[in-house]
Amino acid sequence: MGTVTPSKRQLAWVFDLNKCIGCQTCSVACKVLWPGEDEGTEAMWWMTVNTQPGRGTPRDWEEMGGGYHDGKLQLGRIASDEEIGGGWDFNYDEVLHGGHGRAKHLTKISGSKTWGMNWDEDEGGGAFPNAYYFYLPRLCNHCTRPACLEACPNDAIFKREEDGLVLRDEEACQGAQQCRRACPYKKIYFNRVRKVSQHCIGCFPRIEQGVAPACVRQCPGRAAFIGFDDDESGPVEKLIRKWKVALPLHPERGTEPNVYYVPPLSPAPLHESGRFDEGGDRIPPEYLESLFGPAVHGALDVLRTELDKKRRGQDSELMDLLILYRWKDALGHLTRDPADIHWE
Repeated sequence: MGTVTPSKRQLAWVFDLNKCIGCQTCSVACKVLWPGEDEGTEAMWWMTVNTQPGRGTPRDWEEMGGGYHDGKLQLGRIASDEEIGGGWDFNYDEVLHGGHGRAKHLTKISGSKTWGMNWDEDEGGGAFPNAYYFYLPRLCNHCTRPACLEACPNDAIFKREEDGLVLRDEEACQGAQQCRRACPYKKIYFNRVRKVSQHCIGCFPRIEQGVAPACVRQCPGRAAFIGFDDDESGPVEKLIRKWKVALPLHPERGTEPNVYYVPPLSPAPLHESGRFDEGGDRIPPEYLESLFGPAVHGALDVLRTELDKKRRGQDSELMDLLILYRWKDALGHLTRDPADIHWE
């Protein structure tokens, strides 16, 4: 079993769920780079954006266990290939090059039959006239106390001293998959061709060149931030520590995740008569608490207060941070343009 070596500094992500539009640009940007089209990675999506409420990916991952309970490691179960889903292939050659004209149409010829990333996209929860949903970007949390590291029997997983990224030595990985059981977020996949587990690497080759991870830099909605969590001049530290409006997902799992979320403000409930109830919340507060813990109520109060100040023409540092007038302000110290780098 591995032992966590504390990092000197910790990179952290923040996603503003009030701005995420579910466009999947972060997911696709990640998929193009990592793991790309490598054999055995067809169903891997290291970055996903799921609709909440929803069953997510893997399907019902929140019920698969893992993490810590009373400070002790708890091994959950491994998601099946069908629960992960995806990896589809279609009869492209037959349709495009088979000479059948309009007689043949695209048909799935392999892959999951019952699930995949975004299988339940935009379904959400609630009932007419108060249906609701929001989007939740998910990647490896690069936890301060990574359960995957402690569970690995081959010491293949380590936490980088300089930035806290949780990485894997694939030469040491023996495919035991204990990391998959231990991760409470189920963001570790298994490559059946190479017989190794794989997960988000935080775009560390880009970070080493001063370039932000693809999921952050490519976000068209300016919903994603990255930076060191002790950088008092950056938005990440302010959102997490100063304003306390950025919260981890399922903090009760005990891994101290370093991906944070600004919770979604709720539209007012609508009566069938057409009247709005300005004093209520369409998204049930107890549902948000089930995701982000009891601190979510205070975070929402702060967001509402500061938003009201901004609407009344008053200054609000928090709203200016979240509005993000200059997109590069979301990148912390990682502002270098990847086009300026000669990649080996």
